Amino acid sequence: MAFHEIRFPANLSFGSVGGPERRTEIVALTNGHEERRTPWAHSRRRYDAGLGLRSLDDVAALIAFFEARAGQMHGFRWKDWADYKSSAPSAAVSFQDQEIGMGDGVLRTFALRKSYASGAARYWRPVAKPVESTVLAGVGNVELRAGVDFHVDPTSGTVSFAAPPEKGAAVTAGFEFDVPVRFDTDRIAVSVASFQAGDLPQIPVVEVRI
Repeated sequence: MAFHEIRFPANLSFGSVGGPERRTEIVALTNGHEERRTPWAHSRRRYDAGLGLRSLDDVAALIAFFEARAGQMHGFRWKDWADYKSSAPSAAVSFQDQEIGMGDGVLRTFALRKSYASGAARYWRPVAKPVESTVLAGVGNVELRAGVDFHVDPTSGTVSFAAPPEKGAAVTAGFEFDVPVRFDTDRIAVSVASFQAGDLPQIPVVEVRI
């Protein structure tokens, strides 16, 4: 099993349906109350790649990609058009989008993450597959230079600074990112007649842990 650092064709993922999935265990008590808990610290995303197909050329591109990944064997990158950057969908990426840590004068490497907040609750999503050319970073409200002041590992989502951020300084970043996924099936069934009639194949894709 390996992870291929290649993105599923973005024109095919556009129009797909999917999003985050949580797992919650619910126990009903005899008094009518219930207890809820989750074994997952992080959500897992699922998509249907079949809905983005618009032509038989798209089908051919999908099958080639599927075969090169050996079905479920190898992971790959997926662009989630509904959630692919650190900023709001209508805004441009900024180095101040997300706080990824606080400087202590020693630590040089920080992991990218994205915040999802509602009311007093907040969830931090690890970002392991940033799009390298889009990553911006800063320390203490000062933007730094990519390739000079910091370097990005696009395979793990870590940012390494040339000098450790000073103690108490907020370390921030902005970026676009992909979701690490694999096919959730070892079989693709396509009928040309059905496809031309508008009956699209279901091709499940599921997020993998990195």
